[in-house]
Amino acid sequence: MARAFDDKRSAHQKIAAGLRRQITRGDLAPGAQLPSTPALMEQYGVAGTTVQKALLMLKEEELLVGQPGRGVFVKGSTQQAISPAVYMPPAATGEPYRWISEAAKRSQRGSSKLMDVAVVTPPSEVAQALGLEQDERALLRKQVLLLDEEPTELTRSYYPLGLAEGTAMMERRKIRGGTPTLLSELGYPPREFIDEVSSEIPTEDEVVALQLPKDMPVLLTFRVVYSDNDRPIEVSLLAKAAHRYRMRYRLNVV
Repeated sequence: MARAFDDKRSAHQKIAAGLRRQITRGDLAPGAQLPSTPALMEQYGVAGTTVQKALLMLKEEELLVGQPGRGVFVKGSTQQAISPAVYMPPAATGEPYRWISEAAKRSQRGSSKLMDVAVVTPPSEVAQALGLEQDERALLRKQVLLLDEEPTELTRSYYPLGLAEGTAMMERRKIRGGTPTLLSELGYPPREFIDEVSSEIPTEDEVVALQLPKDMPVLLTFRVVYSDNDRPIEVSLLAKAAHRYRMRYRLNVV
């Protein structure tokens, strides 16, 4: 017989989790008013302070907003779906990075902030995916991608030095069209990518870059991009706020 298992979270965390799920899945739409505190107290069988703690959590996540004299309303929206495949093809010559052009199609403003460009010893799983020798170094380009000025994704992309040296990738500046366009121009077009997606506790770096509320996990994608002849040309660690975004994949079944 399986042993009994109880949810050890505090009452306000459980209430916040239930309300959060209703918001992110669209059952509580933007602008919807939540029941009053007394009504929530009766619904969940808890004290008023417990309800207020739950609502405060969701306000800190920018999913709820209080309006004095009126009540508490849903501020956030349903989770925005991100389709990785649409960002993989290189932008046409002279065109902006696909993060920007795809955002414009949704009437959003996409932008990026380059945080670091450095030659580093990559993490072991990155080195293995790139096929690097022990202690071989790689180029790191680190940036934050934003939608409507809101930090959306922290990207840490690694490239073999054999591909990057002598190119604009080594310079601390943005690349017109992004690195996929530059790599294609160098003869290394992206042909395939493999994603491994997990939900993880964020590092301090991720919390600060994405402005995450306390105790919010991230969606972490480990992506390997291949060019012709299955040559790995890029390995990226992509972190997104788990309460704001979801991943969308459309795959053919053969």
